[in-house]
Amino acid sequence: MSIDTDTARKVAKLARIRVAEADLPALAQELSGILGFMEQLNEVDVTGIEPMTSVTPMRLRRRADVVTDGNMQAAVLANAPDAREGFFAVPKVME
Repeated sequence: MSIDTDTARKVAKLARIRVAEADLPALAQELSGILGFMEQLNEVDVTGIEPMTSVTPMRLRRRADVVTDGNMQAAVLANAPDAREGFFAVPKVME
């Protein structure tokens, strides 16, 4: 698939990237190269191959799922701009 300069201009506008008019042909060529590489990747037969999250097999470490009360009220409220009686105090929004 080939990208022309008008399509490159439209892609740049949609991506909100300012591209000078003189640079549009180079951008169109780069985008065409990317699409060509993607077409090459689509030709690869990947049937029977599991998706990978990493190149090396590894399991994520998990913590024990234990319910606690937190017991960190003072630490949580320490950075609050206004705390009263153990709660966040917020300004009234509606009358």
